[in-house]
Amino acid sequence: MKRLFIAIAIACSTLVMLQSCNTAKRVTAGVTGSRGTVVREWVVSNVALDGLPDGAVQGLFGEKSYKCFEGSTWNLTNSGNGSYTLPASSTCGSVMQTIFWSAAPKEETFQFKKIFEGDKAKNVTEGYRLVLTELSSTQMVMKSPIEFGGKTANIILTFVPAAK
Repeated sequence: MKRLFIAIAIACSTLVMLQSCNTAKRVTAGVTGSRGTVVREWVVSNVALDGLPDGAVQGLFGEKSYKCFEGSTWNLTNSGNGSYTLPASSTCGSVMQTIFWSAAPKEETFQFKKIFEGDKAKNVTEGYRLVLTELSSTQMVMKSPIEFGGKTANIILTFVPAAK
């Protein structure tokens, strides 16, 4: 009985994986660039609000303030493991957060989940999904959509490659 359950679980996992691969191949519109273009170390050069007054947004991705992300460094490796480091400022303490990320530029999505000590990425069910609006070797722009006043507004993060 136990072997039957394991065989069924493996078969279902394989079907889900194959179907998700097929769906991604059929999508043709979206951002130019590839997942490989995302893989590198980035610095957030600008954080802007679109459709939001300055005081309307406090935190972002569970951190104190969206402003804490300006100047942050994001290390995105090919394995999907990564991290972001927030610089210390008058309102934000220095933070290094481990993440597990994925990107589908043709579908205009970038998503990540925070990984804390002892967590396994496969067991973490909550995360963040952003809209990838621009991707090149010199710049990446993402929007974090939020509801405000009955409309969708955005926090826009502009990334540039980190200086080596």
